Amino acid sequence: MFATAAWQEFATAAAASPALQRSALQLKNPPMAASPDELFAYLDRLAIAHKTVRHAPAFRVDEARELRGQIAGAHTKNLFLRDKKGKAFLVVALEDAAIELKSLHRRLGASGRFSFGSAALLAELLGVEPGSVTPFAAMNDKRLQVTVVLDAAMMAHEVLNFHPLRNTATTTIARDGLVKFLESTGHHPRIEPVAGSAFPAREGD
Repeated sequence: MFATAAWQEFATAAAASPALQRSALQLKNPPMAASPDELFAYLDRLAIAHKTVRHAPAFRVDEARELRGQIAGAHTKNLFLRDKKGKAFLVVALEDAAIELKSLHRRLGASGRFSFGSAALLAELLGVEPGSVTPFAAMNDKRLQVTVVLDAAMMAHEVLNFHPLRNTATTTIARDGLVKFLESTGHHPRIEPVAGSAFPAREGD
């Protein structure tokens, strides 16, 4: 998001440039984020089976455990991260996975240690709010700015559960269906072991 002064400077420059005028229009009028119903319709068009259970809002993993009831399949957590160069990553793992953020960048070959992406950046790139982060939000990343990483341990499970763009429901989908969905959005997920012991530090890390 642009600060007011920066936006005014950009708008002034855009007045003299048709290309910048188009960029300014895109920034002021970003594509609308998909709704859960649009997600379900998209899955249907891809012939991907899915089942959704609605519940009260769940903002944390422990809340989700209490609210979701007995839903079959592996349950998950999603980390929206950025490296020191600002590249965005969505890391998806089992809900109880121990992920060492201090060394995760070495596992994934990122540029410097990860930090959590801001709520504003999350909304800009994935079109969801904190507490509703999900790999399904890849359908909102039309410019393919987010690298999706699926934990190898999670992908050992045949059935997985995620929020359907809102934290008021849980959607169950097959592992292969998740990959098919992501690839259909242009995101070819990296399947990597992201949990467990920290990687040894390298000089300069």
